[in-house]
Formats: sequence, C-alpha cells, structure tokens
Amino acid sequence: MNRDRVRGALSEFGGGDAERRAVARAAGDLADSGRYEAATGRELTAAELLEHLRDAPEESVASRWNWWMGSLDLAYGGFGEFQVRRWRA
Repeated sequence: MNRDRVRGALSEFGGGDAERRAVARAAGDLADSGRYEAATGRELTAAELLEHLRDAPEESVASRWNWWMGSLDLAYGGFGEFQVRRWRA
C-alpha cells in the first residue's frame, strides 16, 4: 500500500495533513502486518480502506479510522494497536 497515495485520497474526509499522514501510516502498517488479510481473506487496498471509512460516522478521518479499527477489534481481536491516538499538527 502506497502511504502517500492513501494520504492524498484521505483528503476526501477533511482534516489536516498531519492527521491524514498518521492514518495513512497506520493503514500502511496494518497492510504490512498481514493481519487484515488473515482475518478477512481480503487484501487491504486503498479502495477497500476508503470504502470502510465512508461507512464510518461522519467525523474526522482519525475518528473514522479508529471507529473501523474498533469494529475490527470487536470482530476479530488484535486491531486495537493500529488505532491513531495522536499526531503532530
């Protein structure tokens, strides 16, 4: 997963660049870990990521991401470590 492309695509959800960079980094780390694919049987792509974030409550991009990670953690376990807790503005 190309973190820079994901970061650009996340502009759809607003927020500052630092917030989008933190989410893109977490998404890349999740993709690299293979955990999402192992749990769901699907590769984590930018399109897959955006689809899930669009389903999240309409809040900041980090809140959307954390909502999705929380959902995955409830369903499969082991996704809490990918939540975004803070970023530099």
